[in-house]
Amino acid sequence: MKNPIAAKSGNADMRIRVAIVEDSRGTRESLNELLSRAPALHCVGAHATGEEALAQIPAELPDVVLMDINLPQMNGIECVSRLKQQLPQTQVLMLTTYEESDLIFDSLRQGASGYLLKNLPPAELVQAIEQVHAGGAPMSMQIARKLVNHFQQIKKPQSDMEQLTKREHEILALLAKGFLYKEIADQLGVTLSTVRAHLHTVYEKLHVQSRTEAVVKFLDRK
Repeated sequence: MKNPIAAKSGNADMRIRVAIVEDSRGTRESLNELLSRAPALHCVGAHATGEEALAQIPAELPDVVLMDINLPQMNGIECVSRLKQQLPQTQVLMLTTYEESDLIFDSLRQGASGYLLKNLPPAELVQAIEQVHAGGAPMSMQIARKLVNHFQQIKKPQSDMEQLTKREHEILALLAKGFLYKEIADQLGVTLSTVRAHLHTVYEKLHVQSRTEAVVKFLDRK
């Protein structure tokens, strides 16, 4: 028959070790209580400042750290950066009230693996801790939407041809048809010097040195 005490100790070793970094005493206590009720989790430490966290967490060896951003003195993002240098395998979940995009991206750049808002239901927070420990990157719904919107708004780099103005396109199209500079000027109702000036700009934008190169690039644009 197995020793029940040994079995209990073995189960405890299998639990996910979690540390809390939160300056609000009430929130720390609530999180600690939540973790104590979750069979798969075990709170190994709760810290009120980033400085305290950096001093004590390396000895606690948590699997996951719940990190607030708005801490006194050292903020949570800086704490993440320093903590990851000491414990690169430890996963950090930001747990905050802030939804600003710059804070989200700064947190992720410094090593956080997820970003959660404090209004998250307790059951979902427990699930998020389990997910990040399993290799996931949990995000609150609002945060995930912000990330999606950010990447959707990033424009693809313009091709050389897309940088040309409408007038430059017109001149290059006529050039490709074999028109001479003066004929292009007459066709568009501009001076010869204007055509030359436009073509000088076209050559720079297309990174070419001659009429032939510009025409070849224009014809190959598709």
